[in-house]
Amino acid sequence: MKKFYLLLFAFIITNNCLLAQKSAIFTPNGIAIGGYDVVAFFTDSKPVPGVDTLAYNWNNAIWHFSTREHLNAFKTNPDKYAPQYGGYCAYGTAEGHKAPTQVNTWTIVNGKLYFNYNKDVQKSWMPNKEKLIEKADANWILIKDKE
Repeated sequence: MKKFYLLLFAFIITNNCLLAQKSAIFTPNGIAIGGYDVVAFFTDSKPVPGVDTLAYNWNNAIWHFSTREHLNAFKTNPDKYAPQYGGYCAYGTAEGHKAPTQVNTWTIVNGKLYFNYNKDVQKSWMPNKEKLIEKADANWILIKDKE
């Protein structure tokens, strides 16, 4: 009986740790990037809401798109369009933690999509973005699968 309780305890602890982990993709409302079409940032140069009828499951997240062309472009090359650091704040990632983002803080740097926590954080990030991207790239490996 004691062995049963030890196994049950181990299962509960393991399960709680797994549930506490944040997704590697920022998924407000259960949808990647809050349902915005990530391809549109590149093609339309603005945030465009996607629709649930044009959805694709990639990297354990559901992504919405505004057009079938955008959906197909993402399916063909998701790494080209998916935001860096899973859509979490680029500045926060450089500081070593995951932070939520606002869609109006998007920036494309060297063909990669980045988001920030808010406009004030984005203002701090912009002048030093190259160095902060280097730090964030190194940190993302360490924090990607952590809470």
